Amino acid sequence: MVTGASSGIGAACAAALAQAGWSLVLQGRDAERTEEVASRARALGAEAVTCLADLAADDDVARLAATSLERPLHALVHAAGLIELGRVADVGTAVLDAHYAVNVRAPYALTRALLPALRDARGHVVFVNSGAGRQAKAQWSAYAASKFALRALADALREEEDALRVTTVYPGRTATPMQAAVRAAEGAEYAPETFVQPEAVAAQIVALLELPRPSLVSELIIRPG
Repeated sequence: MVTGASSGIGAACAAALAQAGWSLVLQGRDAERTEEVASRARALGAEAVTCLADLAADDDVARLAATSLERPLHALVHAAGLIELGRVADVGTAVLDAHYAVNVRAPYALTRALLPALRDARGHVVFVNSGAGRQAKAQWSAYAASKFALRALADALREEEDALRVTTVYPGRTATPMQAAVRAAEGAEYAPETFVQPEAVAAQIVALLELPRPSLVSELIIRPG
């Protein structure tokens, strides 16, 4: 399963996994874009099922989990995310709560719901984090706080679940629609050719998932270079 599959790193993961022969459950909020991603995966020969879900809504997360449990589950890639920049003085707790709902609570709830299936498959959970999950900067407080929490979730899960492999991926600035919005909020130019490409992140995630046991890459940092 890939969350946030309608664009950015999630969409790139869907394509890369399809190319590698994986069957997919793809979560997104935009029906048209999610179906386009699924259609491209099917064109590559993969089975691809879509599930429209708002990850901030508990009922939608439960429905997404139920859709995934209709088939064996070997990997869960948390690629969905929310970001809104602002100084602590200007960002209210409602914005903080929104970040935690999508960036922490949803991955927590979805992973928890899927744990039995992942244990049975000796599966792999990949959390797509951010450089902000390692170092917080001005105006990134709400987002960085949620990403530090996501890092803690992954670290705890790795210690708790011997049957699972758990990896946190920290991409640097990546050429995605989210990054375009971030650059606009920063009042800076968006030059996607200077950023990490989502296909490069996706290729690394596929490599992580297909790494032979008992090897595990617990953390992976990807930077423009």
